[in-house]
Amino acid sequence: MTNILQVCPVAYGISEGGIAECVNNVSRILAQRHNVTVFSSKPNQAFPRVQDINGVRVERFKYYAPSGSYFFSFELPLRLKRGQFEIVHGHGYHSFPLHYCTLAKCKKFIASTHFHGHGHTSFRDSLFRLFKPFGRETLRKADKIVAVSAFEKSLLEKTFNIDPSKVVIIPNGLNLSEFSGLKSPKRDFRSVLYVGTLQTYKGPQYLLEVLPKLDQDIILEIVGKGPLKKTLELRAKALNVSNRVKFYQDLTRDELLERYAQADVFVLLSQYEAYSIVVAEALAAGKPCVLAQTSALVEWVDDESCFGADYPININKLAEVINVAMNSGINQSKTKKWIGTKILDWKEVARRLESIYT
Repeated sequence: MTNILQVCPVAYGISEGGIAECVNNVSRILAQRHNVTVFSSKPNQAFPRVQDINGVRVERFKYYAPSGSYFFSFELPLRLKRGQFEIVHGHGYHSFPLHYCTLAKCKKFIASTHFHGHGHTSFRDSLFRLFKPFGRETLRKADKIVAVSAFEKSLLEKTFNIDPSKVVIIPNGLNLSEFSGLKSPKRDFRSVLYVGTLQTYKGPQYLLEVLPKLDQDIILEIVGKGPLKKTLELRAKALNVSNRVKFYQDLTRDELLERYAQADVFVLLSQYEAYSIVVAEALAAGKPCVLAQTSALVEWVDDESCFGADYPININKLAEVINVAMNSGINQSKTKKWIGTKILDWKEVARRLESIYT
């Protein structure tokens, strides 16, 4: 057995998003064969400081995270200095916990950057540039760097002048068994689905603007929460499409899978993505996708199951692309080509990480 520490900025077991999904699933699987500890954030007093979850020892630390970012902590660096682990695997270049990992005593330090190359606001982008020398030093100390896409690997090599042999591509995963029995029910309307954080850089605002240009039997389903939600609700009223927009948040896993199953097309118009688990989920559910021709999203676009929308977004052209995808006849038999290449099961992700650890 190997003593493995996973360090992530978000709360283990309850947070959503790519980093949370990766740490939650990989830790659970690795704990079947190794001693796995996770250092994560402590969102409030309701969560115990130390807890065992499915064989994973979880230690939570107080933090400061303005607008859900950075996750600065005084407690975590002190704990890392005291710890003794064979493998330390830090996640998330854009937050402090990964960089704290350089303080830990270990045989091997692995960094999963989930790197976008930008901050998501002008202020964050300025901080990102100032932070670059410190970030370069963190990555220099890493024994291996894990990228989730060819785009991220190339971006890391270019930004930090990293030796390509140091960077390993391991895509994020899914629990593929969840998607095997999904069925698309017949309904008297069609739906465009968005799943993700409600932030401007993710692009949900464009879906409200395009909705009046789509057929009246098409509704927009938005799954997620974030600072843009109130603005989206007000804009729906101004466009007189409130009756065609449905907002969901805090869905159970089964409820989210139902949204994928019932959708006719999935749309993500994000400026920055290192991979995008939600695109993988939509494809695993057999749904055609419309994606912004940006960052790692371009790796999915094949004009067969995923259709590209040029950026900056032109609303009229976006409407045309959505209509093409809506009428493409795509189903799970046509999207399964991604399985095993860009879409892995979490068990395979854990196996590939294990080969790096050992």
